[in-house]
Amino acid sequence: MISQRSAIWAAAWLMGVGTAAAVCAAPPVSALKSQSVVEVEARAKLAQEINDSLFSFSELAFQEFETAKYLTGILESVGFAIQRDVAGLPSGWVASWTNGTGGPVIALGSDIDGIPKSNQKPGIPWREPLVAGAPGHGEGHNSGQAVNIVAALAVRDLMKRHKIAGTLVLWPGVAEELVAGKAFMVREGVFEGVDAVLFTHVGNNLETAWGQPMGTGLVSVEYTFNGESAHAAGSPWRGRSALDAVELMNMGWNMRREHLRPEQRSHYVISDGGDQPNVVPSVASVWYFFREQGFTEIQNSFDIGNVISEAAAQMTGTTVTRRIIGTAAPRHFNRPIAEAAYANIKKVGLPKWTADEQAFAKLVQKNAQAPKQDGLAVELKKLEPPLAEPKSGGSDDIGDVSWTVPTITIRYPSNIPDLPGHNWTDAIAMATPIAHKGVVSGAKVVAMTTLDILTDAKLRQSARDYFTNIQTKTQKYVPMIGADDKPAIELNADIMARYKPELSKHYYDPAKYPTYLDQLGIQFPTLEKPMEDRGGK
Repeated sequence: MISQRSAIWAAAWLMGVGTAAAVCAAPPVSALKSQSVVEVEARAKLAQEINDSLFSFSELAFQEFETAKYLTGILESVGFAIQRDVAGLPSGWVASWTNGTGGPVIALGSDIDGIPKSNQKPGIPWREPLVAGAPGHGEGHNSGQAVNIVAALAVRDLMKRHKIAGTLVLWPGVAEELVAGKAFMVREGVFEGVDAVLFTHVGNNLETAWGQPMGTGLVSVEYTFNGESAHAAGSPWRGRSALDAVELMNMGWNMRREHLRPEQRSHYVISDGGDQPNVVPSVASVWYFFREQGFTEIQNSFDIGNVISEAAAQMTGTTVTRRIIGTAAPRHFNRPIAEAAYANIKKVGLPKWTADEQAFAKLVQKNAQAPKQDGLAVELKKLEPPLAEPKSGGSDDIGDVSWTVPTITIRYPSNIPDLPGHNWTDAIAMATPIAHKGVVSGAKVVAMTTLDILTDAKLRQSARDYFTNIQTKTQKYVPMIGADDKPAIELNADIMARYKPELSKHYYDPAKYPTYLDQLGIQFPTLEKPMEDRGGK
């Protein structure tokens, strides 16, 4: 917790009883941090409104337009300069605010997109979508910008009061679920001149890490085969099936899996399988994620996929082209900044969960058939050294940023442990008091760590030394998008066009309702279905 001395200093400052010298000169960083906690807590309502609003928008990758308009509107109204359409991303933006001259530049980022078909009423611990078939926040990306904006506003006010020079930059992770945004922002130079990046991501504990964490990098690529159509029954010999080529590629890749490193992960969907059965498909596409743990290994999987695609085309008399949709570098996080953040994590601690919140979380775990059903986290995870051999797993294009500027990810406890991920169950808690408490805890840590970086030149130098002399000493960043690759901004447009009219009827209105649960008429915690939903009278 915050020290008593610092708390007293902060209280005295807020009451206006500090000496003139104390007001004119910046107080010790410990006192600044105490003030930042007070400032964040004063903005808890704003954090809840941002969290709940983004949850209600339920926007998919590349189509986060309501989200962008809402967030930039908030930041613009409080004096941040906004750059829109960043890096060829129509829903991308960068917001910046500078105090004084010189000083460090700190960038706060978090993802904003949702998951297909994961629409779910918040606070309902069983399957009950608000709009059936629609996207939703089945990971919890609705919460991270609430963390960052509240933290940034708290720090901004302290910078103004105490004449602390520096620049705060906020930015969104566009299309993270397709790992298709951040590499383009890196290529565009968005992070040039930035001293440190604090990235936030929803989790179920309050934690950070350094070095290479569990997971992978990847390249996301769509192969499109072109053949010749024909009547599938009347003259099939005159056709050259692009779908046959897709299926042969998939067969070839699946045969090759046995002879790849066990650390690799790869998956595909047939994104275009033809038009109708009685027409030999002249065009068909398959979309692959090739995941691995190092730049060389990712490229190796990609090269193998390319060879197999060409072989499939030759076997079917078709041609093939490929399009890179997104990439994610293997992540590597900065040790000095992570250690500073963890010191703040220990001071903030986990939220104090109520008995109702724990009962709700355990019921969600039970309904999701979770391996553990012991509710919300009550003990902080420790900051451990990275594994000598990191385990394989998911990817995040924050990896591209982490090879460009000293970066860490701070996870905050707004979701329930042991859920499947990328699933409607992961949306259940994301507009409830559980999410709201987790956001405030995360914002405190981000604000305090931002102040550390702003005021401690030694920390900034240590972070740069680690980045230069350890992280990138033998491995440099290897971009996997070329100069001519462009973001696939048309993706998900048809899905959002289909569902947005109905979703928009349920957008959260904070002027009328205290929370989104209130707007939807949902009691928290809901632990039993109404009798009529159980077949009773």
